[in-house]
Amino acid sequence: MNEDIRAREVRLIDTDGQQIGIVPLREALEKAWEKGLDLVEVAPNANPKVCRIMDYGKFKYEQSKREREARKKHKTVEIKELQLRPKIEEHDFNVKVRNAQRFLKDGNKVKVRVMFRGREIVHQELALKLCQRLADAVSDLGVVEKKASMEGRNMIMILSPKGDRS
Repeated sequence: MNEDIRAREVRLIDTDGQQIGIVPLREALEKAWEKGLDLVEVAPNANPKVCRIMDYGKFKYEQSKREREARKKHKTVEIKELQLRPKIEEHDFNVKVRNAQRFLKDGNKVKVRVMFRGREIVHQELALKLCQRLADAVSDLGVVEKKASMEGRNMIMILSPKGDRS
């Protein structure tokens, strides 16, 4: 910006986007000062470097404003977790299904964790059936992103909302 530009000649662009042409750096700085604006390097790798006459403070403000707007519109996807046991009762399972459906409707991913205690770990097929049953129950809202697999003494499965395919 301004005196920090290191080049003898620059391709100058006016405030309204019109190309003035290739001019010496001194002349470009003088034109910017006449208008009370800054000379900003926009393409430093070009030969000669491309500089634009603009109000740099206003440009930075508008840029930060656009970034804030973009952050407002951006939805962060959370991972909600459901914890189950292999010997879960039917009513408790239905409560977990409703929770999973609510999480998926909100656009969040659901991590299903089936925890084993003691000798329950011998019956991994029960947990696999449980995970499959849960996936079938929420199949209208979500899809299985990561199939059920063992991690330590837990079986983990991840469901993601149907519209989201990441």
